[in-house]
Amino acid sequence: MLMAASAIALSGFSVYGEGLAALRSGRLNINALMSVAVTGAFLIGQWPEAAMVMALYSLAEAIEARAVERARNAITGLLALAPEQAAMQQADGSWQTMLTQDVPLGALVRVRPGERIPVDGIVTTGLGAVDQSPVTGESLPVDKQPGDDVFAGTINQTGELIVRTTALASDSTLARIIQVVEQAQGSRAPTQRFVDKFAAIYTPAIFGLAVAVALFSPWLLGWSWTQSLYKALVLLVIACPCALVISTPVTVVSGLAAAARRGILIKGGVYLEEARKISVVALDKTGTITEGKPRLVSFEPVDTTREQLDLERLASALASRSDHPVSQAIAAGLVSSESTVVTEFQAMPGRGVQAVLDGRVYALANHRWIEEKGQCSSELEARLLRHETAGRTVTLLADEKGVLAVCAVADTIKPSSIEAVTELQLLGIRPVMLTGDNEATGKTVASAAGISTVQANLLPEDKQKAIAALAATHEMVAMVGDGINDAPALASAGISFAMGGIGTHIAMEAADIVIMNDDLRRLPETIRLSQRVHAILWQNISLALGIKLVFLFLALVNGATMWMAVFADMGASLLVVFNGLRLLGKSGLANDQASR
Repeated sequence: MLMAASAIALSGFSVYGEGLAALRSGRLNINALMSVAVTGAFLIGQWPEAAMVMALYSLAEAIEARAVERARNAITGLLALAPEQAAMQQADGSWQTMLTQDVPLGALVRVRPGERIPVDGIVTTGLGAVDQSPVTGESLPVDKQPGDDVFAGTINQTGELIVRTTALASDSTLARIIQVVEQAQGSRAPTQRFVDKFAAIYTPAIFGLAVAVALFSPWLLGWSWTQSLYKALVLLVIACPCALVISTPVTVVSGLAAAARRGILIKGGVYLEEARKISVVALDKTGTITEGKPRLVSFEPVDTTREQLDLERLASALASRSDHPVSQAIAAGLVSSESTVVTEFQAMPGRGVQAVLDGRVYALANHRWIEEKGQCSSELEARLLRHETAGRTVTLLADEKGVLAVCAVADTIKPSSIEAVTELQLLGIRPVMLTGDNEATGKTVASAAGISTVQANLLPEDKQKAIAALAATHEMVAMVGDGINDAPALASAGISFAMGGIGTHIAMEAADIVIMNDDLRRLPETIRLSQRVHAILWQNISLALGIKLVFLFLALVNGATMWMAVFADMGASLLVVFNGLRLLGKSGLANDQASR
């Protein structure tokens, strides 16, 4: 008894506090009923049961409360993206480092290679490649030249840029992302659990019935006052919502554990329960459907008089000496060129690289540079158009006479993504792609994955608006992404999924569910698990209430004793616990794996 009392005091202090407060104010909520039920079980000598129920209930409450709040940590990570300082040009032409928040509109800001761009603006001087994935989600760096827009928080990879500011730090694209995330998180109301709703009716009814039995049965049925009080206590113990209360957390936690074994981290039972309602899934492209890394997908010789291995050696030698991500992808995809002697190497910002190899000048050039050299032909233009229409970045190997080979780099689609889209469609769920990439790239990737609806050229706030538009016509909209640019859409979706391997910390914090191995097939797997959890939850609720109704009837007709009341309560509790724990066994994922 002493051990049980200690366990109840340690685990149920807050429950008793809230329950007593509810009773004083005349509200018979679940905490009030739990307090009375546990006290009743303790008074009739069922000490271990009383301690177990209180401990499990308190644990379930703590787990849910902590999970619901985790997404709010995303704001801290977003704020860290923007540089705190910027190099701004003064009236005398000198450069002075100052706080980014103090940079005015129209000021000139210098951004060196490797630095983050501090403010939104337009490039006035310089050429370079900018990684815009934090804001737009584009898979490849974008070459910038005078007149092009740049965004705060993006990374200047090559070449020094002078940028004229077009927005204050407080009104930058990154600042708007932060604002949208805050609004989306603030507007998301917590889902009220079924047990709380049911208890609003169930609890007063049970209290009223027990009081009526205690007060009126001596007059109506001729029982003694002692017998009447005993029957009232039997009713209260039978009606104790222990089984009902335990059924939900045990089943949900079992489902969460089963998901974790498959590399799916779900940040609360509400998301596991609601995932079965998903009717449309919005998918980011880069890092979600695709690998998220540029790869050489095609090497086509143009000069057929040269051996392909020799052309690959030359292209690799040039690419391996460049720090541009496209060049690095080319070098990784071609034969080794370590023995090739390279001299007079030059990087031409915004155009490519050139050097002397085997006594001749060769270049790895983009389309624009080849046009400037006058080496384009109608046949070559047609070849390049085919790659560019497919969303590939084209680089050409050329010498003084003309183009020798065409290298095409692209972000390749994951084979598992095609399977995942097929599984979603079999579940009756409509997939939609939302991407910051251009329309040609988006349509090409979507077609390969089996997705018919594509929205391209989207900034973060555009993705959030697209989610809102889908939510207006569908019951439950899910968003799947991996980047910072996806954070507003992830935060505003009904349920959000983030890729845990390639994904950013901010995306993982903003999302409700994290897929740790970046396998998109875990998405339909989660939905099927949610369907199983929902079915078991209703089985448990039906078992708990059904058993209690039977024994309540027996108690009213004078056929139930105190030990029967305890058996009804404990028996129902054990049944729902074992039923919920089935999700943890080998059969827990059997149906899911069989469907795969």
